[in-house]
Amino acid sequence: MGDDSEWIKLPVDQKCEHKLWKARLNGYEEALKVFQKIKDEKSPEWSKFLGLIKKFVTDSNAVVQLKGLEAALVYVENAHVAGKTTGEVVSGVVSKVFNQPKAKAKELGIEICLMYIEIEKGEAVQEELLKGLDNKNPKIIVACIETLRKALSEFGSKIILLKPIIKVLPKLFESREKAVRDEAKLIAVEIYRWIRDALRPPLQNINSVQLKELEEEWVKLPTGAPKPTRFLRSQQELEAKLEQQQSAGGDAEGGGDDGDEVPQIDAYELLEAVEILSKLPKDFYDKIEAKKWQERKEALEAVEVLVKNPKLEAGDYADLVKALKKVVGKDTNVMLVALAAKCLTGLAVGLRKKFGQYAGHVVPTILEKFKEKKPQVVQALQEAIDAIFLTTTLQNISEDVLAVMDNKNPTIKQQTSLFIARSFRHCTASTLPKSLLKPFCAALLKHINDSAPEVRDAAFEALGTALKVVGEKAVNPFLVDVDKLKLDKIKECSEKVELVNGKKAGLAAEKKEFKPVPGRTAVSGAAGDKDTKDISAPKPGPLKKAPATKAGGPPKKGKPTAPGGTGSAGTKNKKGLETKEIVESELSIEVCEEKASAVLPATCIQLLDSSNWKERLACMEEFQKAVELMDRTEMPCQALVRMLAKKPGWKETNFQVMQMKLHIVALIAQKGNFSKTSAQIVLDGLVDKIGDVKCGNNAKEAMTAIAEACMLPWTAEQVMSMAFSQKNPKNQSETLNWLSNAIKEFGFSGLNVKAFISNVKTALAATNPAVRTSAITLLGVMYLYVGPSLRMFFEDEKPALLSQIDAEFEKMQGQSPPAPTRGISKHTTSGTDEGEEGDEPDDGGNDVVDLLPRTEISDKITSELVSKISDKNWKIRKEGLDEVAGIINEAKFIQPNIGELPTALKGRLNDSNKILVQQTLNILQQLAVAMGPNIKQHVKNLGIPIITVLGDSKNNVRAAALATVNAWAEQTGMKEWLEGEDLSEELKKENPFLRQELLGWLAEKLPTLRSTPTDLILCVPHLYSCLEDRNGDVRKKAQDALPFFMMHLGYEKMAKATGKLKPTSKDQVLAMLEKAKANMPAKPAAPAKATSKPVGGSAPAKFQASSAPVEDSVSSTVEPKPDLKKAKTVGVSSKAKSAQGKKVPSKTSLKEDEDKSGPIFIVVPNGKEQRMKDEKGLKVLKWNFTTPRDEYIEQLKTQMSSCVAKWLQDELFHSDFQHHNKALAVMVDHLESEKEGVIGCLDLILKWLTLRFFDTNTSVLMKALEYLKLLFTLLSEEEYHLTENEASSFIPYLILKVGEPKDVIRKDVRAILNRMCLVYPASKMFPFIMEGTKSKNSKQRAECLEELGCLVESYGMNVCQPTPGKALKEIAIHIGDRDNAVRNAALNTIVTVYNVHGDQVFKLIGTLSEKDMSMLEERIKRSAKRPSAAPVKQVDEKPQRTQSINSNANMLRKGPVEDISSKLKIMYRTYRIQARNMSGHPEAAQMVRREFQLDLDEIENDNGTVRCEMPELVQHKLDDIFEPVLIPEPKIRAVSPHFDDMHSNTASTINFIISQVASGDINTSIQALTQIDEVLRQEDKAEAMSGHIDQFLIATFMQLRLIYNTHMADEKLEKDEIIKLYSCIIGNMISLFQIESLAREASTGVLKDLMHGLITLMLDSRIEDLEEGQQVIRSVNLLVVKVLEKSDQTNILSALLVLLQDSLLATASSPKFSELVMKCLWRMVRLLPDTINSINLDRILLDIHIFMKVFPKEKLKQCKSEFPIRTLKTLLHTLCKLKGPKILDHLTMIDNKNESELEAHLCRMMKHSMDQTGSKSDKETEKGASRIDEKSSKAKVNDFLAEIFKKIGSKENTKEGLAELYEYKKKYSDADIEPFLKNSSQFFQSYVERGLRVIEMEREGKGRIPTSTGISSQMEVTCVPATSTVSSIGNTNGEEVGPSVYLERLKILRQRCGLDNTKQDDRPPLTSLLSKPAVPTVASSTDMLHSKLSQLRESREQHQHSDLDSNQTHSSGTVTTSSSSTANIDDLKKRLERIKSSRK
Repeated sequence: MGDDSEWIKLPVDQKCEHKLWKARLNGYEEALKVFQKIKDEKSPEWSKFLGLIKKFVTDSNAVVQLKGLEAALVYVENAHVAGKTTGEVVSGVVSKVFNQPKAKAKELGIEICLMYIEIEKGEAVQEELLKGLDNKNPKIIVACIETLRKALSEFGSKIILLKPIIKVLPKLFESREKAVRDEAKLIAVEIYRWIRDALRPPLQNINSVQLKELEEEWVKLPTGAPKPTRFLRSQQELEAKLEQQQSAGGDAEGGGDDGDEVPQIDAYELLEAVEILSKLPKDFYDKIEAKKWQERKEALEAVEVLVKNPKLEAGDYADLVKALKKVVGKDTNVMLVALAAKCLTGLAVGLRKKFGQYAGHVVPTILEKFKEKKPQVVQALQEAIDAIFLTTTLQNISEDVLAVMDNKNPTIKQQTSLFIARSFRHCTASTLPKSLLKPFCAALLKHINDSAPEVRDAAFEALGTALKVVGEKAVNPFLVDVDKLKLDKIKECSEKVELVNGKKAGLAAEKKEFKPVPGRTAVSGAAGDKDTKDISAPKPGPLKKAPATKAGGPPKKGKPTAPGGTGSAGTKNKKGLETKEIVESELSIEVCEEKASAVLPATCIQLLDSSNWKERLACMEEFQKAVELMDRTEMPCQALVRMLAKKPGWKETNFQVMQMKLHIVALIAQKGNFSKTSAQIVLDGLVDKIGDVKCGNNAKEAMTAIAEACMLPWTAEQVMSMAFSQKNPKNQSETLNWLSNAIKEFGFSGLNVKAFISNVKTALAATNPAVRTSAITLLGVMYLYVGPSLRMFFEDEKPALLSQIDAEFEKMQGQSPPAPTRGISKHTTSGTDEGEEGDEPDDGGNDVVDLLPRTEISDKITSELVSKISDKNWKIRKEGLDEVAGIINEAKFIQPNIGELPTALKGRLNDSNKILVQQTLNILQQLAVAMGPNIKQHVKNLGIPIITVLGDSKNNVRAAALATVNAWAEQTGMKEWLEGEDLSEELKKENPFLRQELLGWLAEKLPTLRSTPTDLILCVPHLYSCLEDRNGDVRKKAQDALPFFMMHLGYEKMAKATGKLKPTSKDQVLAMLEKAKANMPAKPAAPAKATSKPVGGSAPAKFQASSAPVEDSVSSTVEPKPDLKKAKTVGVSSKAKSAQGKKVPSKTSLKEDEDKSGPIFIVVPNGKEQRMKDEKGLKVLKWNFTTPRDEYIEQLKTQMSSCVAKWLQDELFHSDFQHHNKALAVMVDHLESEKEGVIGCLDLILKWLTLRFFDTNTSVLMKALEYLKLLFTLLSEEEYHLTENEASSFIPYLILKVGEPKDVIRKDVRAILNRMCLVYPASKMFPFIMEGTKSKNSKQRAECLEELGCLVESYGMNVCQPTPGKALKEIAIHIGDRDNAVRNAALNTIVTVYNVHGDQVFKLIGTLSEKDMSMLEERIKRSAKRPSAAPVKQVDEKPQRTQSINSNANMLRKGPVEDISSKLKIMYRTYRIQARNMSGHPEAAQMVRREFQLDLDEIENDNGTVRCEMPELVQHKLDDIFEPVLIPEPKIRAVSPHFDDMHSNTASTINFIISQVASGDINTSIQALTQIDEVLRQEDKAEAMSGHIDQFLIATFMQLRLIYNTHMADEKLEKDEIIKLYSCIIGNMISLFQIESLAREASTGVLKDLMHGLITLMLDSRIEDLEEGQQVIRSVNLLVVKVLEKSDQTNILSALLVLLQDSLLATASSPKFSELVMKCLWRMVRLLPDTINSINLDRILLDIHIFMKVFPKEKLKQCKSEFPIRTLKTLLHTLCKLKGPKILDHLTMIDNKNESELEAHLCRMMKHSMDQTGSKSDKETEKGASRIDEKSSKAKVNDFLAEIFKKIGSKENTKEGLAELYEYKKKYSDADIEPFLKNSSQFFQSYVERGLRVIEMEREGKGRIPTSTGISSQMEVTCVPATSTVSSIGNTNGEEVGPSVYLERLKILRQRCGLDNTKQDDRPPLTSLLSKPAVPTVASSTDMLHSKLSQLRESREQHQHSDLDSNQTHSSGTVTTSSSSTANIDDLKKRLERIKSSRK
């Protein structure tokens, strides 16, 4: 017993596994007790036994096994986790229990299986049982069948899937074991009980004896529908209900259930599809065309045999159908016609929906063939067309059927009507909407008056059927004019009709696409129909325009339904009334008088036609009183209005009488039962008076009253036709005005748009403008109701008119139609009104597209055209396609019949030539628009092939296909696409492109639908395979689409569909489903609710009218953009309660609404501190994760519950993202008002926002970022500082988003990071961002690196944490990154540091690989920026000031100025590159090399050192020179210190401000401009700008370009802001160009760019459209004139020539641009006489030479305009005229003059002018002039010279004076200037001499170097070019300050100090300069930038050197260090030292 005792002590679960059977038995017994005791199904105890249950049932000991089974049964019944064991336990039961001999074991086994089914595991159980059927042991098979039978009997066919069982039944019937066969028989009987005859086809092939036995058993079965007796756990409450009902004796529920059950199994579904196309005889297509009928018959018989298969596999049956159609239509042998019809029937029955695409081709042919009289043919055709009808919808074939209705042949008419009648039987009220019923009824009404009785009878039957299907309410409006006899006949027919979906409906119902409701009585009245219809048609039926906008659910204000307006009470009521009124016949005048005299005073009637107006007036007053007192029922309206119309009637001449008369008409209409007959009597008169000034208003009032009495549509039609049948334009315009108002008052319901439109068109063509205006106003009002499609009718109006119409429409855009205030109360109660409003406007809207005059193009689609399209030669195919495009374009709107075109185009969609594929797609897009909603019928045969094209490998083809699919879907809605298996077949194809595009498309479209066809489930298996596709994009798209599939199919169905997946896949997919379940959006609400307006239905009417059909939801009318996806449909206002009501209707209540008023954040004292403590003390989880787990979300939820309003908390943690959006909107609203609350919960808010960063939904993310921007702005205003806790739990997650693929998101995140620096130290931000650079996402790395650069730039090196060295080393690692963007970002960041920190960077970054280092150096070089040496101070500076200035200079160097100028430089460089790309300068390229060889050193140094100080030299240094002559010595001392202080600060400040002018932020720019403007406006301060002019102009035109390219295109920017910025810029420039001395500083390149910017601005059409745009353009004009007049004339002329050259070269440039440049040149030509002396002619002629080289005369003549050549000639002619032959001396700068066209041209001109003046040449004239001059008195000459020397002596005009002196000397070579020089000092004399020499050298062109360096001529002569530009853009402008001046100054200083002045010392490079005269080209400012870069590297060491020395040396000196050699530097240093010491 020792052994025994051992196991007794073991715990239960271990006993159950023990090897001793006793132990196990005991274990099972105890387990059973334990199981019975556990009350909680979720108890953890259950889990202990999870793995053991299988052992319970498979125990090897039979006795123990029995106990085990008992325990297992209890376990399965009670344990929450039992479901997990299903597979293993059931398979154990099958294999180990069902083979047991003990009946008890088998029973328990079966019970366990059934229990698993009860706990929702039916599928798994069924799977295992079906596997058991393959077992070899018959016992097991029998038990499995028995279990299945019991399960079916108890749970019903809804839970137990019959299809797989039925599949194996025939095999079971063939079993050798009798027991198996018997059991099979029993289950067959059970199945029959549930699905009846659907079981027959699958069993048709079993043994006939067995079948007979089955038949006998089947007959015995009770006829009632079976009901399940056992329910799943989730349905248990149903069971309780059922019991209650049964006890109450009702079994209505059964009927309903049955309705659910029956259609579930369809015989067709149970069959295997057979592939027949391959089995067709090889010669079938030849035989079918054979001449012998026998051969044709053979071919058809072969097909007949094949199509007898009840289910056929889908395939391309187009050719077969085409062949059969041909036989039916053309074959002369009627027997073959019948045979072909049978084949078509077989195809339609076997293919079902898949045959739908061919239906349109075949229907017309069959209907027309009904002319055959032979009964067998007719019968075959009837069967064929009925079978075909079931494969499509009535909507799709309606056009074809209606076309045949007008056939002359009575048999065709009869058969068509009968076919319609049969078709109607299959319809329900929702699938036969008003829009479809209307045309059918109209056609049938013609037939009931036909002469042939059989046609009449057939029409009666069809109308009767319609009446039965949709009820009288819907049909009556169409039967208004039918007399009573016929009406009775229709009703009689209606009573006989038995609908397919009535009680007696046979199986045919199952073949229908619409789920019928068999639980409904066939005889139920219209109201019954109505209600049941609501249940029966959740699937919308196709409307003509908008596919069933509102089927199902109460769409408008609780009205039952309004699918396209199927009979609403309103309509019925209205029409009923009309019927009553129309009966009023026209009475004779006598009868009228009699009736009138009965109610009116006798005098009144006598005085009606009195000749005295006063008597008539009195009569009218009496008449009015009488009418006012009359009772409605007694008022003889017609008689009264007849009396009023009696002579003089409407010809009444006295206006008072007339006014009364009209008022009475209105009264009668309001008070009496006013009929249309009465209205006809008065309307003509009213229309005649409507234009009358005095009576017009009364006439309008009367018309409104009549409209109210007789309905607006009828009245309007009458009034319009009357108005336009007369000539008076005033009446016409007033009628239109009245109508505009009336529509607003009455609503648009029922109006005949077509009739209106023709009248409006007449009005628009009227000569009278008032009529046209009124017509346009009326169109505007109609637009409110009809929508954009209204415009289609007026496409062919004149452009001027069309633009007026468009303007009117634009005014109306966004407005919603007003609620109707009239036409309601009189005929309808308020309830019915809603109904009427509900349908009528829709109808109006829907009809609009139907009203478009559509052209029939089928006759143009000839067989030749079709064969062209499918020709072998692609060119011919293209021709064919071009023709088709032409046909469609020409027709604009076409009818749906397009012959053979679809098949032809389909072939082109897989054309090998991709261009043709794209062309075909474009045609298909055109086709969709042209055909409108009718394109529906082509979805299957043309739409699906377009989807196939989405799999094309070429991106552009896919894009075109997607656009086409969208264009189609816009017209058809989605239903057609989703129905059938076509879409799932496409998704099945394993083409990654196709899959991702298709899934993307579905993800976009599905969320906008309110319901989808059930066929959507067919796509799910393929969706699952896409989730595991090899291609990542496919997987992603599949994941994105998942929630939207689930939204329509529900989680259950989706999860069920995973059953067929492999176990590993299944787990993954289920996990994804769970995730998608959380993100699943709510279905869009019904459109009526989306507009929470009081309007009944006029608002949605507008939606329907828009060109897209309303498919199941409003949002598809709005183009469904991905972001709008769901948001659109949910309702606009985020806080509107209605919006919430739509999503969770069950939860909304008024109470909830009230809760929302209070604050959303509750301030909890010390709440935040406590939370931080908890987190520090590890009481709660630290907010740190890679993806948020549930516990984090739960924790946050708990923490938030105490400080956030309950309702907001629900929104914040809702599973649907739309709620998050709503929550964010609320938080934004409360941000300002609840600052304290926000700050108190800040940590939680930020944490919640981090969760949103992990959502996949973009709209939430965008909203969250928007909120964050506002939040951080608020925090910085409140001066709040983020705590460490808040920062660490938020910043890392924000940084993740910086790597988002969408630009807009990255931009937002960067903006937030920027703002965060205001509330959290940048140095602490740095490590977080640094961490972000380690991400795997390259975009994130790049953005983080860029952000680091920005931090360093804004906050200096101190932000680099932990140390700059470590940080920079980390950053430098990324220079070697594999991603280009990351490399660039890393390089830019280090360059930024370099700019701030100089060469120390290289120490900090440590060692880099050679490759990385060279990249870095290259980049630093490119950035054209490096730390400058300390700015050198002036020569005469006091040494004791050295220290302070220097520190100042150092500070300056590190200050912001350099950074900004470098930014400016980089921006400018990109600007120039763009500009160059635009205009393409031919010579720029080869020029660059030369400038490098030449004077790089000068530019280099000059910029490096002189920097800020140079410009001021102009003002101050001259004092030194003239000291002996003009200025006493001490003054210098006084000026200098002041200047230095001022100087270093002003220059840097100006630099800084100028750099801000080019800012991308408008406000920054405006502020900077304002500051500069202040400086410019004050004369004393304006000089400070000197030397900064180019820099300022560059910044300005960059800003102009930024506005032009960026700001103007930015929709979000207020245009006022832009105008403001323009005004500032232009104002500034005008101020600048008024100051001549400053204006002259602008250099050529900069002026060129400036003029380019200004002219572009003048031509910007977008500006003209703005309010103040004209003003801006006028100002620019003024500015341009100023620029031309005040700039340096040489520079501006040169700039204009280059600009003209560029604009003529550039293809992108507009002719208008060149024209304006030429106008500027003409202006300059006009100025030439005054300016010729100040112009450097050599340079201008060089420019002209270059121009002529680029544009030889021949090329210029080819120009479209002759202006360029004329401009050039005029310019040259003027120059010749002014200069005479001397002009030829000015060609010095042109290399080889002989080649120059210019010289030849000038010579010709000179010759020409000489010829003209005979022998008197210009020369002579000139000599003459000079002779006269010589004669002029000496005194004059002296005065003139005195004036010149005065100029030379003044500071401003030195340059000018020297130039004039030079000119004077040249002119009068013998002139004596000695006396003037004698009086002056030695210095002054030598200064003047040198000046003249320099000018001489310039004029003679020596020392000329390419101006492409941008350095003007004076400068190039010397080795020390002084720069007058402070900016870093080394463009120096020597026109103002020549280098010679500085040289002179240096010489003077040297002489004073007794230093030698040797030439060699002075200008070493001069010889080299002179030796290389080069062809100059004017280059723009950037070229100068580039010229500096090459030397950068060598000069770095030097600069470090000069940095160190700067404190001692560089404090004063104009001399720039020459980078040619260090020796030079030292030499100069020594010299400067000597100068300094001597000064002391």
